[in-house]
Order: sequence, then C-alpha cells, then structure tokens
Amino acid sequence: MSTRCQVRFTENGSDRVAQVYRHSDGYPGSVLSLLERLQELLHTTGTQRDASYAAAQFIFIDKLWYMERTFRCRDGVYNDLPDSIVGVLEPEDWKDKQVTPSYFLGHGVEDPSHGIHGDEEYLYVVELPTRSPFDEPSEWRIKVSKHCGFPRWEDEGIQKSFEVADWQFEGTLEQAIAKVGSDD
Repeated sequence: MSTRCQVRFTENGSDRVAQVYRHSDGYPGSVLSLLERLQELLHTTGTQRDASYAAAQFIFIDKLWYMERTFRCRDGVYNDLPDSIVGVLEPEDWKDKQVTPSYFLGHGVEDPSHGIHGDEEYLYVVELPTRSPFDEPSEWRIKVSKHCGFPRWEDEGIQKSFEVADWQFEGTLEQAIAKVGSDD
C-alpha cells in the first residue's frame, strides 16, 4: 500500500502557496530526507526562489531519484524499460511496454484551494524564508502532521485539512529530521 502525502510550499509573509501530491513514500523519513537534499541543492546552487519554484524542484528531484532506482532495478519487471534519460524521452522506446514506471506517475500539482484528496496519511508545510536570490541561505520551517491527524474523506473537512491538522512537529527542517525524520 502506498503512503500518500501532500506537501504545501509557502513563503514567509506571503499568501503564495504551491502544493504537491506524492503518491508513495510519504512518511516523514522519506519526505524530510528529500527536503533536506533539496534545500542543500538550492542553497549550494543559489537557485532558491519562491514556493512554486521549490515545489517544481521537489517534483523534479524526486522523479530523478525514482528514475535512478528504476535504472538500477533490473529484476525482470523493469528489464525492458529504457535505462537512460535519452531512452525515457524517446516515445518510440515506449511502444509495446507493459509496465508504466513510477517516475511517470506518483506526483501531482494541486490547487491548494481544493484541499486534499482524502486518502493521504501525512501533510507537510514547508515555509521558505522571504529572501532575495543574493541573500545568504536561511533555514526552512517545517510542519509535519500526525499520521492521519486531519480530516479525511469528508468533503468539507478535506478542503480545510491544512488549517485544522494536528501537527506532530513544527520547527526547522534540521529539527524535524532529528525529531520525526526516522519515525517511519
């Protein structure tokens, strides 16, 4: 069974919101680890911008990890799939394939005003600091919901899930990893 989640990217002092649905590996250890890697990459490369950029980069980095694992996994199920980026991007290489790899599925860009689907087990809020591209990097603030600690499957409830969630953790990304990052 998949562990679904929603990751909402926000900016300190702004009403900008970008929201990503992740179909699997939504438990804190996996999501926080990916966020840590993403934050390090954005800080090192100087490419941190706003919530929508961070959300897009989150999906991109996550898909690259899924692709890498699929390229390495030659266990009979994925043997006939392309094993390079060039192969993945070639429509002809997909004809007659019986399996759709997870890197083509598994993520969605969500409209935050619609809330969540209702089958998620975790919610995350990533608050980016207000900054100029020339500022020194600063710490991201994170919220992690308790496992299923928000309304699910109720039309009105799922629209307000982020507002009424029972948060297991609120603090910096570094603190989140130390406190809940290994509680899978």
